[in-house]
Order: sequence, then C-alpha cells, then structure tokens
Amino acid sequence: MASKFGAETSQTVSIAPLLNALVEVTATSNITKGRASEEEIAAAISLIFENQLSAVQCASLLTVLHSTGRDREPLVLAKCGQRMREAAAQIDRKVFRDIVRARGRKEGYYRGGFCDLVGTGGDGWSTFNVSTASSIVASSLLLLSKHGNRASSSTSGSADLLEAIKPKAPRIQAVASDQLPAIYQTSNYAFLFAPMFHPGMRHVAPIRKELGFRTIFNLLGPLANPVEGHIEARIVGVAQKDLGQIFAEALRLSGAKKAMVVCGAEQLDEISCAGKSDCWRLREKPNPAFRGPVNEEDDEFTTSDEEGEPRKLVNIEHITLQPSDFGLSEHALSEVSPGRLPAENAETLMRLLRNELPKGDPVLDFVLMNTAALFVISGLCDADTSNMGHGDSGNVVKETGPGDLRWKEGVRRAIWAIESGRAMASLDSFIKATHLE
Repeated sequence: MASKFGAETSQTVSIAPLLNALVEVTATSNITKGRASEEEIAAAISLIFENQLSAVQCASLLTVLHSTGRDREPLVLAKCGQRMREAAAQIDRKVFRDIVRARGRKEGYYRGGFCDLVGTGGDGWSTFNVSTASSIVASSLLLLSKHGNRASSSTSGSADLLEAIKPKAPRIQAVASDQLPAIYQTSNYAFLFAPMFHPGMRHVAPIRKELGFRTIFNLLGPLANPVEGHIEARIVGVAQKDLGQIFAEALRLSGAKKAMVVCGAEQLDEISCAGKSDCWRLREKPNPAFRGPVNEEDDEFTTSDEEGEPRKLVNIEHITLQPSDFGLSEHALSEVSPGRLPAENAETLMRLLRNELPKGDPVLDFVLMNTAALFVISGLCDADTSNMGHGDSGNVVKETGPGDLRWKEGVRRAIWAIESGRAMASLDSFIKATHLE
C-alpha cells in the first residue's frame, strides 16, 4: 500500500521520500510546503490506521503537515477524512437506508436522514457540553448519530458526560457498528463512541499526546462519522474563525449538502450565547447549466451527474448570528464555562431534560440556540404547519433572520422538545437500547 513516495519493508512502510516532498527549503532557509499531492498525503495517513508507520515517521508526518499548513487545506482534510472513514468499522448501508425510510420523520425540507452536531474542540473554554445536550434535544424530531469521544483538552467530553448520567448511564461501548441497527429500532438517538468505530486511532494516540500540539486528527473527527453517507444535515463547530471557510469547503468536497460551520466570536466551537458567531452555511441551489428534466423523479432517464452537469450546486454562504436572532438573551461565557467535572454537567443535563431549569437560564438558552440551528439547517423549520405532538400549539414562527431562515421557529421546536418530555424520552430510549442483551 505504498504511494510513489513510499518504500515498503516487511513490517512498516517508509515514507521518507514523501516527507522530503512535503517541504521545500528556500534560499533564505524558510520552510514552505512542497509538491506532495493531497492523495499522497491521505495515503500516508491511512498507513497510520494499519500500524504501518514507525513512531518517528508518524510524528514527523504530523509535524510537517502542521508546520507547512497542509493540514488546513480543504482537499487534504477531505481526502484524509475519506481514508479515516474507510478504515473505520463499517456499517450496512442498505440497512441504514431502510432505517431512514422506516423511522425518518419528513417535514419541511428535512427528508428524515441522520444528523450530527459536533465540534473540533480545543477552544479552551471548557463550556457545558452543549453539542451533546443539543443533539439529545434535537433527536426528539430528527434522527441523530452523535459522533464523539472523551475529553482531550476540556474537563468533560461527550463520552464522559454520558457515562456520568444517573441513575442509569448508557453503555456507550455497547454501541458497535453491528449493533447500531438494533439501537435505531427503538431510539432516534445513538452515540458513536469514536474508539469503538476507529480502532486504528490507537496507534497514533500516544504520539499525539507526546507531540503536545493539535494535529490534523483534531480536525478530522467531524469528517469521520461512520454513518457519513447517510448524514443529511450537520452543525460543525470550529475553534478558530480562519478555519470556518476551510472546513465548510472540506465538507463540500466530502459531499455534504446541508451543513453549517460555526465559530463564536470568542473563538468558541459552538454558536455563542455571549454575542456574535460567524457561520458558513452549505446550501444547495439549482445549477443553471443543468440540462436534464424538470422533475427529479425523471433523473434515471437522463445523463448521470458524473457524465454531465449536476442538477444542483452546493454554495457556501457566510452569515452572522447572535442570541437575539433566536429571540434569546445574551449570557457571558463565564456563566456556561465553569470547567465542571462530568458528574456536575450530567446533573445539569438531566435537570434541563426534566424541564427543571428556569426560563432564561444561561445553559438552557445555550442549548436552545444550538438545537434550533440544527433544526433550521435540517430544513425542518421550513414547514408552514406543525404537529409535533401533545403541547404543540401549531403556531409556526415564520419570521426570518440572517440567511432568510427561521431561527426563532427552531427555538420554538426546541422548547417544545424539552417541555413535552420528548427529549427526555429520547435519551431514555437510547439508554434502554444499550442495556438490551
């Protein structure tokens, strides 16, 4: 499995030629990126998952990618994300299509597919686990495949939070690729614990820890959801504004059509409750160059997208959001980032799901706006009618905000999910499913 830069030995593969090709030293001794292609970089990354690189060469590869900035190129991220998914525990694609048909709840422009809400981490704020809490609330109306791990730079990672739930925590290590279909038989929610699906990452874990800086793997997590081919919509948080456009482009190159990359003004990898957030939305629009039929149902009788122009193009649009766009108040990050341990955050999560947090509570508003964003990006809030269940007034908030989208309608639906008990019931279903023998 060696690229043109690799020479294979009996146990490991030498990528010394690739390492040399990755850098060029200028006349003034400055190091710049060399001529290595994105595909060659991805091929080298894939060797890590097979334990075919020595520790020295693995560390060298990660260091060179970081120092030359190649680990922040959209196509490098997309190609490496693809290799990481290929090395992951595989799921039965047909079974997952059947799950979407059977359990997906179509509404508005949401077609019932799986969704994810995830961040790259590394923002240094140690906020409450908002993406995990929001994903649980969102699963009241959407199919959720939450991809996550334990804490690396914060005090409480998504896996740590879930394992600290009382009185009965989900068995997250019982959720393996062959168990996922059974989980979704009774639950809209599943937590995909990264080590269970990406066993090859164990080969690089000690090296990353010793390097001491954030490597390309800190950015690949959101691109490596094992059910990627069935992810319809997602929110991805990045901890640096300059990564926003880069990550949005990487998602587009990876085939994403409904997504939004977000970064709080404080360099927060969530939509901030404290002020403005920069957002990069992926949005499908008609392709004026398409020459096929008017109706999508007739596509099978026309030239395929690979041979001709695609019916739609995915554009990236930049918008700015703030709490008032959701009809919510601002809260300082100090009110949601005390750096608490998993047990304390789990207690807060359960109080939120039991509808015990008062209106205007900082954590509640933080979760509401991030849940609302996923509802909006999924297309759910484009529906002009609403029949979510008991307690739903049916009064759709049609007011639009940035991007001409219904952010306040997203909040209305998130509030209903909590107040109706549907969000709590969704978590309970997941917990029970993980304890079935």
